[in-house]
Amino acid sequence: MPHSGLPVPPPNVWRRAAWLAFVAPMLIAARHVASPPQLGTIIINGSVRDSMNSIWSRNNSHWNELAGENTLTQMIGSGKPTQREYMGCMQGSISHDTLFVTASVPSHNMRQLQFAVTGDCDSITDFVGAWHTHPYRAALDGHALKEAGLSKQDLATFSAGDDPAVLVVWDVDSLDAAARGPDGSVLHPITVVMH
Repeated sequence: MPHSGLPVPPPNVWRRAAWLAFVAPMLIAARHVASPPQLGTIIINGSVRDSMNSIWSRNNSHWNELAGENTLTQMIGSGKPTQREYMGCMQGSISHDTLFVTASVPSHNMRQLQFAVTGDCDSITDFVGAWHTHPYRAALDGHALKEAGLSKQDLATFSAGDDPAVLVVWDVDSLDAAARGPDGSVLHPITVVMH
């Protein structure tokens, strides 16, 4: 057989190349199959739950003291401060399909309004998601109107970010949560267990 003038690689190089050609497609396929698990449950530590309840109660305590206030001044925060939304940053860990919330700290740069809150959880250690409160609103007849769950705007804001989970407290021991799927989709509602 004529020699091309190119150096001939040793046999072990050919074997390595053949092995990579055989194994590489399997490794790529395995990488696609082994995606992160889909969160199915959020477990909240009892002391964190108690803290969330306390924060919700404190920020909601004057919900029915709105005499002389109109909706516009409440919404832009220029009226008498009564109830206010609050934003916290959840700390914990994720194991398999379960997110464990073991602590919570106030968000940085929090700005609390009657029916809105802003803040950030940048540089929070062991960050697993944000949570906020939905205080009562006063109906014309004086009864409490409850926003029982994450609003469309809450879910849209969550969808645009990359937090693992979001949670709202809308009454004592009343929570609603969403989580991010392996493909980035929003999974709502998610089971929340408090103990």
